[in-house]
Amino acid sequence: MADTLRRLANSEKCRVLQDKLDNWYKDYHINSCDSNLNVCCELLELNSNVQGQLFQILSVTAREGGQYAGVETIKSRFLPWLGTCFSTSSPGSFSENSFAILNHSMQRKLSTSHERELIEVESKLSSTRIDLNSVRQELLETQMDLEDTKTKSANTLLATEEEILQLRAELRVAREKLDLKSLDSIDDYERQIRLLKDEISILSSENSILKSRLSRSRSPSPIRHSSRSSSPFTRSESPTSAKLTSASRQARLIFRFNNIFANDRLDAQTLLRRYIEDLDMVQRIIFIATVESFRAAKMAFRQFRLRVRKSLSPSQMGPESLEDAVIDYIVRNLDLFDVQSSVNEVIGAMNVNPKISFPPEVDFILISGFIREVCRVAFAMQTLDPPLDIAFTADGELFTDSKYRRTYDSEHTAPLVYYHVWPALMENDNVIVKGEAVTKRGALWSSVRSRSKSASPLRSRSASPGRNLTSRSHSPSPRRSGTPRF
Repeated sequence: MADTLRRLANSEKCRVLQDKLDNWYKDYHINSCDSNLNVCCELLELNSNVQGQLFQILSVTAREGGQYAGVETIKSRFLPWLGTCFSTSSPGSFSENSFAILNHSMQRKLSTSHERELIEVESKLSSTRIDLNSVRQELLETQMDLEDTKTKSANTLLATEEEILQLRAELRVAREKLDLKSLDSIDDYERQIRLLKDEISILSSENSILKSRLSRSRSPSPIRHSSRSSSPFTRSESPTSAKLTSASRQARLIFRFNNIFANDRLDAQTLLRRYIEDLDMVQRIIFIATVESFRAAKMAFRQFRLRVRKSLSPSQMGPESLEDAVIDYIVRNLDLFDVQSSVNEVIGAMNVNPKISFPPEVDFILISGFIREVCRVAFAMQTLDPPLDIAFTADGELFTDSKYRRTYDSEHTAPLVYYHVWPALMENDNVIVKGEAVTKRGALWSSVRSRSKSASPLRSRSASPGRNLTSRSHSPSPRRSGTPRF
């Protein structure tokens, strides 16, 4: 339609028709009758062509608007004009009749199509209402099912909660009955175990004292008695420990060191907690006992090695060096180590240690079994090549992850060591077994205050430590006995 309208606007017919009409108006009185008629017919032909194209555009435009668009315009303007154009001798009656006929036919067609479409819309609306009612019915049924499910679930949940509460109540009653029945027996067992442990510690100390006396009375003296060809330090092939390599002995000693930390240390801690309530002080005592045990064992090893070297040097022969022979003899005769003397030395050092505070009725002979085991392990570690030793420690030092582990109650952001729980085992500068330490902020000032607080009760104990040791252990001093000390 737009193309037809564009062609009509661009055509020359309208312009030619206007020009011809202007010329005819100017020449009308000059032209003859035939000329005027010819011009009029020509104008009618041009006008009919233009009207044909306009009617075509009118038809296309009406179709584009649909069935109801443009009806009022056609009724009010087009139909009256069309009636007036085809009027005859009775133009009024013809135009009214034609207009009425056309209007009636148009209204009938429009009403018929409108009724048909209205019926179709009503049928669709009724079907949609039926579908909507069915959907509503299904929704109501679904809601009812959901309510039933909720009710059943709530009842089941209430029943389950009641059963759980009932089971908890029964379990609580059963536990109370069991606790009441077992409290008395547990208390009796703990009391008996405590008494047995005390008796075992006392008997162990007495047994070790008797063994040390017996070993000193039966052990051969490393001093050469005469110019015999054979020395009393002649090596024996009986001990199996002498045949072990240094690596295997090191592995066994590391295992014993870890076992002391895991078992013997906890037993000593439990024993001390009966008399000392402060866990920090108990752990300090055990750590100081371990450090003093290593110190005493190393000193005893140096003295024992000097005696053995002095005795073996005149009779040493063969490709083996004197130092290897000395170490080999010590490894084969570890039972000659006077461990009780080292234990007494450790207890004496602990009695005068300014870092320890303890009640006057407590004697460190309670943990003599623990000290004895640490001294034996430390003495045997000196026979390795290179020897094993514990790391140097100081309260308030910088915490090192490569040497120590923090305890569970430590402040993990604190950089300084408050106190040590267990020393690190070293081989030269290499860490073999990590120790354990407690870290705390302000550790340096805390250690200074703890020293000042623990200074007064110690001086009263340090006046006569030997008296307490000899009176409780019921054994003479190793210096007074006639047996040699190794």
